[in-house]
Amino acid sequence: MHENRGLTPYIEDVTRRLATANFIAFAPDGLSSVGGYPNDDEKAAELFGKVDKAKMLEDFIAAATWLKVRPDSTGRLGVVGFCFGGSIANTLAVRMPDISAAVPFYGAPPAAADIPKIKAVVLVHQGELDTRLAATWPAYDAALTAANVPHAGYIYAKANHGFFNDTTPRYDEAASRLAWQRTLEWFNKYLRA
Repeated sequence: MHENRGLTPYIEDVTRRLATANFIAFAPDGLSSVGGYPNDDEKAAELFGKVDKAKMLEDFIAAATWLKVRPDSTGRLGVVGFCFGGSIANTLAVRMPDISAAVPFYGAPPAAADIPKIKAVVLVHQGELDTRLAATWPAYDAALTAANVPHAGYIYAKANHGFFNDTTPRYDEAASRLAWQRTLEWFNKYLRA
């Protein structure tokens, strides 16, 4: 799940990385209802403000459902998302009992009342310098524990919000490599049949 710019070349590359790790990988474009990612991040940000967010969420749910029923699918679904997409990963874990594993990168957690609805195993990645979101981890951790949801979470030292995005100055190579290794291990553990 992409950031608040739509299906950028960076997200396409992350999708490719998942595919080369032998996963069926699909990245829907939340901007498709307004013409899709316009190959310009500033224009994409403007378009993002015009999208019907409820419809976008339903489109993401439809994409996940489509993946699940493909003949080459095991039926086990994982979702990884970044920033806005991290929040969507958490939302899909709440809304879709079919999600087996959710990996939000610096995404807002779901409402506390919704956490017991999660059936997926959850792996959370936050940057230490992203204090607003990193501060949400202890309460999310406690709520996941109380709801008996298998989970793990990491706060990466000296990493900013967006530390995984290698197209921005916030990119942190060491944190990014470790978070990706942990993500692939999580998916290998919980998504392989």
